[in-house]
Amino acid sequence: MTTIAELAEDRTVEGVFAVTKKERRRTRAGASYLALELSDASGRIDARVWSDVDLLDQRFGEGDAVRVLGRVERFGGRLQVQVRAVESAEDADPAKLTPTLRRDADELDGFFEFLAAEITHPGLATVVDSFVRDAEIRSALRELPAAGADGHHGYAGGLLEHTVGVATLCRETAQLHPRLRADLLLGAALLHDLGRVRELGRGPAFRQTEEGRLLGHVHLGLRLIEERARDLDPAVLAELLHAIAAHHDRPAARTAEAGVLYHANQLDAQAATRPVGNGD
Repeated sequence: MTTIAELAEDRTVEGVFAVTKKERRRTRAGASYLALELSDASGRIDARVWSDVDLLDQRFGEGDAVRVLGRVERFGGRLQVQVRAVESAEDADPAKLTPTLRRDADELDGFFEFLAAEITHPGLATVVDSFVRDAEIRSALRELPAAGADGHHGYAGGLLEHTVGVATLCRETAQLHPRLRADLLLGAALLHDLGRVRELGRGPAFRQTEEGRLLGHVHLGLRLIEERARDLDPAVLAELLHAIAAHHDRPAARTAEAGVLYHANQLDAQAATRPVGNGD
């Protein structure tokens, strides 16, 4: 069986993959074809079905696990699978056929709990702890990407990895700059992408939910926090919500903590996605 990481030009493909994207399109001549994205634990690749489209289209849907036979070609500078045969692979779990984080998830979970325990402000600690103790939230952190399948940390568990990365950067920055309110900054960092658990559906496609498409993860995260922070001092809550609301909008940041969270979020995303130089 072939994995996506092993694919090379002019090589035959035979393997089980998840269908993360499926669209029916037409060529300029009007002929129908299927545009797919396939994934397994090693990566993702585009694929096309040109023949027997009506027949094969009925055999599987987006999010399904499929058994594929085809050949790899290069198109527009990228590898692409030309699918010759495809059928549903009902014995395979599509959720397991998606790229996953390279770090140990249990270790990251431990870091998440350690960082949360660093918060000494009673009100903030209580709010953050309510999410730490939420089994559904913790499971979602390990199962979802940080910004969708096409964004930074775009693999299962990327949300946990990114959250720990941003919170660690914020913790270190607060130690370098004691003028910062460390509890506020660390609490905001740990909760800044919490709305992703409502915005994104589970793998392998990680499609936006309807409320995610309409409201976005920032708004959804603010709502989640407000639901659990009714006893938090209103002034502290406003600072917490402001930092999270501005973590994608630098000009909107009105406090030092909000500005630091914005830059920590950008830094972790850039470090995870930008190409690394070869040292020449």
